[in-house]
Amino acid sequence: MVILHAFIALVAGFAVMVTLVISITALLTRMVPSWVSDQGRPQPGYVFVNLGYSFLAAAAGGYVTAWIAQANPLVHVLALGMVVLALAALSALQSRGKQPIWYQLALVAISPLGVLAGGLLRLRVLGIL
Repeated sequence: MVILHAFIALVAGFAVMVTLVISITALLTRMVPSWVSDQGRPQPGYVFVNLGYSFLAAAAGGYVTAWIAQANPLVHVLALGMVVLALAALSALQSRGKQPIWYQLALVAISPLGVLAGGLLRLRVLGIL
């Protein structure tokens, strides 16, 4: 039962992240279509907005994971951070050459940091930190 609860916490946090990123990306693409060019290279404004909402979405995912994981929430948040780091690195490898390298590295770094920030915020709310 503990393993199932841990799995649910990780999946819920990841689902929150993915849902927020997909929703905001679709909204921005619809509201400001000039930010995304035909070649797939994003405009500078979109790049910085994307980094910001990616961090916030990751923080929301980390918060939800820590909220659902009742037993040792920090371990669950760190596990989600490692999963997000691995997936972000794979995504950066796949989009090699399509986006600037600094942008790919920033996305790889921002997502796990956001997860950790959200998890630490939840621990602070709980009075653990």
